[in-house]
Amino acid sequence: MSSMEADLVRRAQDGDDEAFAGLVDLYQRPVYNLCYRMLGGSEQAAEDAAQETFWRAYQAIRRYDPQRSFATWILSIAAHYCIDQQRKRRLPLADLDEVLEETAPDPHIPNPEHTVAQTEQQRALHALLNTLGPQDKAAVILRYWYDYSEQEIANSLNLSVSAVKSRLHRARLKLAEQWSAAEQKHAAVERI
Repeated sequence: MSSMEADLVRRAQDGDDEAFAGLVDLYQRPVYNLCYRMLGGSEQAAEDAAQETFWRAYQAIRRYDPQRSFATWILSIAAHYCIDQQRKRRLPLADLDEVLEETAPDPHIPNPEHTVAQTEQQRALHALLNTLGPQDKAAVILRYWYDYSEQEIANSLNLSVSAVKSRLHRARLKLAEQWSAAEQKHAAVERI
């Protein structure tokens, strides 16, 4: 945690609303992005979830432990809220289109074939990710799109590290099996 961030946290814990607003400014984008991915790419749902995340953080800021990463703490609040919303609505948790676009080739170089293939892959990956349960999906998103360690995921989702490892392993196997089956099906269709 940077000294500026630590100062904002300390001041926010002492009741300084402007300091908390500074924390919102620092984490608004990461919280919104996490909510956007976990709530299926709905901008309105992501905005509502981000707002609720910051409201919950504001209410609990005095209980925040400065020995813990503030980023992990705030993103775990967001992840838990999104998981709860997922369970209530039974909506897909993640929209990978935005994530996959971040790794797209240079947009200044036209390549229509690559664009079409990439769009198909995005849809396929999105569909596969939506087959996972809410906590498995959250673990995969936190691991592969936020580069969280297994310990950070465990802290964020209130799981043991071994449970996280198990969930990630099962999710990877399931996704790999489904991807392989989809590829075989696609190859069979192309031969026809």
